[in-house]
Order: sequence, then structure tokens, then C-alpha cells
Amino acid sequence: MTARTVYFVSDGTGITAETFGNSILAQFSIKPRHVRRPFIDSAEKAHAVVAEINEAAVREERRPIVFATLVDRDVLKIVREHCQGRVMDMFGTFIEPLEEEFGIKSNHRVGRFSDVTESQEYHDRIEAINFSLAHDDGQSSKNLDVADVILVGVSRSGKTPTSLYLAMQHGIKAANYPLIPEDFERRKLPPSLVPHRRKCFGLTIDPERLSSIRNERRPGSKYADVLNCRYEVNEAEAMMKRDGISWLSSTHKSIEEIATTILRDIRPDRLMY
Repeated sequence: MTARTVYFVSDGTGITAETFGNSILAQFSIKPRHVRRPFIDSAEKAHAVVAEINEAAVREERRPIVFATLVDRDVLKIVREHCQGRVMDMFGTFIEPLEEEFGIKSNHRVGRFSDVTESQEYHDRIEAINFSLAHDDGQSSKNLDVADVILVGVSRSGKTPTSLYLAMQHGIKAANYPLIPEDFERRKLPPSLVPHRRKCFGLTIDPERLSSIRNERRPGSKYADVLNCRYEVNEAEAMMKRDGISWLSSTHKSIEEIATTILRDIRPDRLMY
């Protein structure tokens, strides 16, 4: 099948267009080429991206898909009228019906992040990111009383990326702690975590998958040996069961799914804002 390109065209960062567009594309068994074109906020830039899209249409002999989040109607008009792609006007699809429903006009503000540094939510996210970095991989046990969640699990089970995602996307102060053989020998939670057991959430993983991941880091080591991985995973799951810690397997789940489950169980208030 001939390659097909999907463009995400925005007057801001393009993250909204790409995130929403990818959610739609996931419903189809295709793997198109992705191109994000941010900050298209003038007629000159609009014509330039139109030329690029049209060139792709000629080269691929099929029209590209264009997910657009363009507030400026003049810029959007250039894209819609002159490009040879299938344009999905994501703002128009939702904003106009909502203007009618709410009985008010939208702000039509270009670049939704333009004043983000003035918001408390932004500063909370930065603080959460700094906290998560400082408490990554058990580096520090200080200030765990202010943590929103503490992720526990064996090394390479997905704790660090999940912690950072929670911080960046939800402003959650997430610490993470790797369970190690010494913890399994004691058959107890690390002492620094005991007072915060109610904040703990466990991540586990299929031992064979864990062995594969660890072999990329330390090939041929005991750390990566599948028998050792099975031992660590079994002991970690047993510990979490003994201590009443909720947990899930990261083997077949995305970070987004893991984070949503954690928020539902630990901080359901963060799912409402």
C-alpha cells in the first residue's frame, strides 16, 4: 500500500491536534506517516504548509489527512480552500455547536498556552515534576508526607515514566521506589514507606517481558536472568498482597491507562476539574 501522510496543523504547539487525531487514527489498522506543523498563525505560514501538503498529495498519489486546530478563520480558510488534503477542522467541529449550546461566543484565542505561565495549575505541574525527579528510583525519602502517590515495584516495571506522566499531565507529586532483593529477604515494605502505605500503588510486569527489558540494559547479567525476574516479580506481588497495596501489571497497558487507574484508586478528585 502506498504510504499516506497525516498532518497535524495548529496555531499552537499541535499537541491537542496530535493527541486527538491519534486517538481517532487508533481505530484503524494503518500506520501513516505523521507530520506535526505547529505555530501556523499567519497567511504566509498557512500557504507554506499548504504547499507541503499538496506536494505530499502528488508524491503519494492520495490526499493526506489534515487534523487542524486553527482558531484564526482566515488562516483556516487558506488551508481548507487551497490544500489537497482531507481537512478535519477540530475546533470548528466542537466549538461552533458549543457556542450555540452555551449561548456565548468562544474566546477565539490563538495558542491556548499563551498565558499558561500565569496560571497556578502550570506552577503546580512544575513543582510536581521537580518532586518526581527528586524522588525517582528511591533517591530520596524526604517529604514523602506531601507525595500524592508512591509507586512501588521491581526495577524496570514502568515506575519512572508513569511518575513523570502523572506529574506533567496531572500535577501529581509522584515518588517511586524500586523493590530490591533485600526487601524481599525481610519480607517487609522498606521502613521509609511503612508510614505512607495508603499512598502506595504497585506496578508489576510479566517476568519474561521484564527479562527482555533488563537484557537491553545489562545483557547476560543475573539482574536480567529470567529466573531472577520471576523471583523478584513473585516476591513483589506477594509483598503488595500482604500489605494491602493495590497494583496492576504494566505489561500490556499504556502509561495513560496506568495513570488513569492510579488516579481512580488514589486521587479520584484529580479526575474532576
